[in-house]
Amino acid sequence: MFLIPFNKPFSTGNEWAYIQDATKEGKLAADGKYTRKCQSFFEKKYGFKKTFLTHSCTHALEMAALLMDLQLGDEIILPSYTYVSTANAFALRGCKIVFADCRSDYPGIDVGNLPQLITAKTKAIVAVHYGGISCDMDELLAVSQRHNLYLLEDAAAGIEGYYTGKNQIKRPLGSFGHFATFSFHETKNISCGEGGMLVINDAKFIDKANLVWNRGTNKKDFALGKANKYEWISLGSAFAPSEINAAWLWAQLEQIEAIQASREKVWHWHQDNLPKLLEEFDLEWMTVPKHSGNNFHLYYALAKNLKHREQVLNFFKHKKILAVFHYQSLHSSPYYLSQNFKKINLCQADKFSERLIRFPLYSNLDTDKLKQLLLN
Repeated sequence: MFLIPFNKPFSTGNEWAYIQDATKEGKLAADGKYTRKCQSFFEKKYGFKKTFLTHSCTHALEMAALLMDLQLGDEIILPSYTYVSTANAFALRGCKIVFADCRSDYPGIDVGNLPQLITAKTKAIVAVHYGGISCDMDELLAVSQRHNLYLLEDAAAGIEGYYTGKNQIKRPLGSFGHFATFSFHETKNISCGEGGMLVINDAKFIDKANLVWNRGTNKKDFALGKANKYEWISLGSAFAPSEINAAWLWAQLEQIEAIQASREKVWHWHQDNLPKLLEEFDLEWMTVPKHSGNNFHLYYALAKNLKHREQVLNFFKHKKILAVFHYQSLHSSPYYLSQNFKKINLCQADKFSERLIRFPLYSNLDTDKLKQLLLN
C-alpha cells in the first residue's frame, strides 16, 4: 500500500452532473452534445482545423494511419523511446517501422539523424512530444517538407504544451503536423479515464476522416441529408467514444486553467525540493529545452545506471511512495526482435530506458506529506 501513489485522477466535481445531463438528452452513443462541445473547445482554443474524439490515443494513431492510406512495406520513422501504441498503429497496416534515436539532453527525437533514415519507401515521420515537452518542430517541418513526408505529432501527454520556434512565436503542440494525437487517459493532465483525440490540420483529410471515424460509412452525410443511403464507403472502425466519456472530459476542460495551475505548483515544488531531499543519490535532473514550453505533465531524473535506478526506486518503495521507470526501447523489445529485424544500436534511447525515474505528480498531491515521508 503506497501512501503517495504515482498518479491520482483529478475530479472537478461536475463530471457526474454532466453525465446525468447526457442521460437526460437521450443520447449516450457517440457524437452527441458533449462530443461536439469538447471538439469545438479544442478547435477554438488551439486553432486545430478539425478534431475527432476517440476511445484512446491508440485509436487516434490507428485512425491517422488509415487516413494516410499506407501500403504493405511503407516505412514509418518514429522514436524507439515511446509507448508501444506509436509503433503498433503502423505495424498493424503492414508498415516497416524504422526507429530513430533520442537527443542526448531529453527524450525527444534526434532530428539530426533523420535524413540518413529516409528512403524511397518512407511515408511519414512521427514526432513524440515526450511528457509534453516539445520536439524541435522547425527542424522536423523542414525535413518532412524537403522529403514530401507526412508529419504526425504524437502529443499523448501534450495538452497545454507549446513550442517556441526560431521566430519566437508560441504555438500549441499538435498544430504543426498533418495529424496529431492526444490522450485523455487517467494519467494525463486532462482525463476521462480512457480517451483520446485525433487532430486534422490538413483540410483535405477532413471528409475522409468523417468516414473513418464512423466505421467507414457515410453516416454523417446521411444524417445531414447529403446522402440518400447509409453505406460502407471506406475502411474505418468504431473510433468515436460515448457521450459518457465526453461529458466527463467536458467537466475537465472547463477547469483546465485551474488544473494546470495546481500541477505547475507541484512541479515547481519538485524542482525546488527533490534535488535537496535526494542529494545522496546524486541524480541528473530533468531540463526543459529552450524551444519548449512546460505543461507540467511529469517530473523525472536520471540515475547513473540500471543498478543505481533500482536503488532509488527501492528507497521510494520503502518510504511507501510510488516512483516508476518509463518506456523500454522498442528496438530492443521481444516483439521487434522476434520479427527477425536486425539489432540496432540506439544508445540515447537505451540510456533513458535504463536510467529514467518518474516521480509522483498530480493536481492534489500532498507535498508536505511527501516531504515528511522522504525525511523519515
